[in-house]
Amino acid sequence: MHERCSHCGLKYKLEPSFFFGAMYVSYGLGVAIAVAAFVISVLFIGTGLISSFIAIILTLLILLPIIIRLSRNIWINMFVKYDADKIKS
Repeated sequence: MHERCSHCGLKYKLEPSFFFGAMYVSYGLGVAIAVAAFVISVLFIGTGLISSFIAIILTLLILLPIIIRLSRNIWINMFVKYDADKIKS
């Protein structure tokens, strides 16, 4: 992760352990994606319980980097507001 924003110079590490809260957001995103994978595999594809479990695990493993980055973005946007005046030209 970069130390500062390349556009506005915002320091990402606002305080020690700031992004620990992103773990809760990541958990929520993971559960939502797991439920979606289960519903898609059971209702639309018609797989059994073991196959849908494997589909959930594979989906979460493939989407793990996206979930981590998205959860950090959601977490920081809950506390830091966008200010167009601070953007460097």
